[in-house]
Amino acid sequence: MRTRRTTAAFAVVGGLCLSAQYARAQQPPDSITRRQQRAIDSLSAAMRAMQSQLDSLARAPSASAAAPAAAQPRTTGAYMNVSFVGLTDFGWSTEPNVPALQVGDHDPHVRGFTIPNAELALDGTVDPYFKGFANIVYKIDRLGETNVELEEMYLLSSSLPKNLQLKAGQYFVDFGRQNTQHPHAWAFADEPLVLNRMFGPDGLRSQGVRLSWLAPTSWYTEAMVSVVNSAGATTSSFRSDESTEIHGGRLLEREVLRASDMLIVPRLATSFDLTETQTVVVGASAALGPNNSGPDASTQIYGVDLYWKWKSPTAHQGFPFVSFQSEAMTRSYDAAARISAETPAVTLPAETLKDQGAYAQLLWGIKPLLVAGIRGGFVSGDAAAFDSDLRADRSRLSTDLTWLPSEFSKFRVQYNFDHRKGIGNDHSLWFQLEFLMGAHAAHKF
Repeated sequence: MRTRRTTAAFAVVGGLCLSAQYARAQQPPDSITRRQQRAIDSLSAAMRAMQSQLDSLARAPSASAAAPAAAQPRTTGAYMNVSFVGLTDFGWSTEPNVPALQVGDHDPHVRGFTIPNAELALDGTVDPYFKGFANIVYKIDRLGETNVELEEMYLLSSSLPKNLQLKAGQYFVDFGRQNTQHPHAWAFADEPLVLNRMFGPDGLRSQGVRLSWLAPTSWYTEAMVSVVNSAGATTSSFRSDESTEIHGGRLLEREVLRASDMLIVPRLATSFDLTETQTVVVGASAALGPNNSGPDASTQIYGVDLYWKWKSPTAHQGFPFVSFQSEAMTRSYDAAARISAETPAVTLPAETLKDQGAYAQLLWGIKPLLVAGIRGGFVSGDAAAFDSDLRADRSRLSTDLTWLPSEFSKFRVQYNFDHRKGIGNDHSLWFQLEFLMGAHAAHKF
């Protein structure tokens, strides 16, 4: 590169000198001023100096060839993808208090317009050993206030032996299929009810590490386990300040004194091809950790998930296709004897609170780029010594139609039919607009 720059400079100077000499030859000797002569002499000297430097570089051995291999610099962060994804919802519901129906943090929140998610995503190579990822989310709440959160920020190893991979930082914990997906990757405008019930409005995410192992089988099989903090607003079934809505009692401040005070999340997933056009992914997950109803109280959540997809052998841009996805979960919340949060004079007995739920969705990719979907789901909770709207029985049936003018924009219309036990039925109609700018990392299949 240095030689090319020197040659180019030499050509420019040489051209100027030749032009000056040509001009000198065309004029009578007495017409050349002293200033012009000095300029010509200076350019000629510069040309000779650059010619000498060029000859020296040509004789010298290449620096990169002479340096030993060990001295070559290692590859570092050579690129970083930067993208921005914006979501806007608009709609109406027969329930004036929309958050009573749409309990997810990225669901529509009001009659009218909602901006539930605007995501700045960064990812790139850090060095030969790690890749880095970060997602910064902006939201406008139902009162019009803007909120900012560091949704994810983690390192992912790229060179561990034995098919091992390490993930460290803050991230959506691998439980089932949908929990790790960002809102712009959802097939519907809102999150399934069962995920809201088990993990709270913002999903299960925390700070910690995950170790995964890709089994050396002829089909995809991956085992992983995360060890993360059990406290925080996004660990609602564990040591979260939101837990009082689950167990009905006053919160107990619990410190991390032993390994069992951490949240452990193991997962096993496998995938195989049924035929050349059909793929199945099956998984099982668990989340085991303490809760803050008592000094030794704990929570266990178990889940299974299934994904199936058919794609035409003559598919164009991935269409047509049909996919089916389902998850079922159960939670066992061991609540200790505790003082009632509403009535301090009342002590609630020790009990095990049982909750369960599931959803199933079917998508039909009709043609590029049009997708129709239908989803049904329910959640329920066993009787307890107190009443909680958060554990009430309810169900939802949703249908939607999504049109993608390109890979960078999306329009969606969705209808919801909600049934809440003891309250009744509600109808909602939501429209969604999404756009993407920049280079966004691919999502996991």
